[in-house]
Amino acid sequence: MEMNPVTIIGGGLAGSEAAWQLARRGIPVRLHEMRPAKQTPAHKTGKLGELVCSNSFRADNLENAVGLLHEEMRRLDSLIMQTADQTKLPAGGALAVDRELFSQAITKAIEGEPLIKIVHGEVTEIPDEGLVLIATGPLTSDALYVQIQQITGEDHLSFFDAIAPVLDAETINLNVAYWKSRYDKNVPEGEAGDYLNCPMNEPQYNDFIDALLAADKVEFKGFEDIPFFEGCMPIEVMAERGRDTPRFGPMKPVGLKHPETGEQFHAVVQFRQDNRAKSLLNMVGFQTKMKYGEQQRVFRMIPGLEDAEFFRLGSLHRNTFIKSPALLDGCLRLKKNPRIFFAGQITGVEGYVESSAMGLMAGRFIADSAHGQSLSPPPETTAHGALLAHISGTRIEDFQPMNINFGLLPAGPRREGKRRLPRRERRLKVSERALAELETWVNDSI
Repeated sequence: MEMNPVTIIGGGLAGSEAAWQLARRGIPVRLHEMRPAKQTPAHKTGKLGELVCSNSFRADNLENAVGLLHEEMRRLDSLIMQTADQTKLPAGGALAVDRELFSQAITKAIEGEPLIKIVHGEVTEIPDEGLVLIATGPLTSDALYVQIQQITGEDHLSFFDAIAPVLDAETINLNVAYWKSRYDKNVPEGEAGDYLNCPMNEPQYNDFIDALLAADKVEFKGFEDIPFFEGCMPIEVMAERGRDTPRFGPMKPVGLKHPETGEQFHAVVQFRQDNRAKSLLNMVGFQTKMKYGEQQRVFRMIPGLEDAEFFRLGSLHRNTFIKSPALLDGCLRLKKNPRIFFAGQITGVEGYVESSAMGLMAGRFIADSAHGQSLSPPPETTAHGALLAHISGTRIEDFQPMNINFGLLPAGPRREGKRRLPRRERRLKVSERALAELETWVNDSI
């Protein structure tokens, strides 16, 4: 029996990957891409899978969570990873590609697949029938944005204008930093507070402010022209208003004396946990438009952060995404209309690889649905499963886009016998476990 084609809206990384996965499973696809008939402010061509920012897919080793995601995608027959490997450039331990060759190869592969029909032109209405995947990314056209509002509800579409850095808790020096809530408010006796505090004396604070003011910043592009709101003021803009302004805002030291020494500090940088395991810590009030390299340089001047690892760096820009935990199930289906799926950056993942991975998952899920099979996501111990859990299971009010990181996966063993495992070995064990459980999931899905 001939199958009805699946409609995919968006020919970026997620849409292209999903189309490829569906075709590999014998499912016909109509892949809609509005470019080049209608361009976005960021894209330059009409090719599929165009990379608009960096040409890097980031670290390519199993000691890094994105490297684990790379390997999982390779084992799941990913078009994006196959093409990245074919078009890679020398980049040390990272996977960087020739972006022109990359998009050319993606376009050629999709055009050469007989089950995929590419349709150029803007989609202004979501089809009323059939299986549909929306993979339009953060620069969704205005007409389709209105359609998404209608099917999700306006209060379930978001813009993140301000993102603060997220750090690996293990990399913060606890000989310097200390846990404490301001004035120990609501802290039971004998327990530490909910905030990790990095204290500064006056010379340290002044050096930090000097570096903050002198750092290179990213200029706003036309489509990111967002006014600053008082509630999400960049830390460097605060400093420009007056050297002590941050000390009366997010760096206020009042009520944060050291719990053991009683010392009162000149300024304090606070972190709150970003996940239940306290493995991810959010830098409170540190939205920024400093360039990424500058963020790491300047923020590592903060006492206790000399060797800190940043899972997510700060940013200020406009980005459309849906509140996935309220709207999507663990298989990327719209809860109130399961024939509609979402994938890519619009679901609340960050990065080329993460967007592609969600397209890969959507393609597999839609194929199972088309074949009348039950849908089952990979376990949360895998990188794919951890991302799916993040976008479908995070508390709605706290939901923000994020890259894959080891903080999203269950922790690995800390000891081997009496020996405490170093972080590198623990991460490798987490990756080894993930790949083994991914293989089991694939075999169970056949």
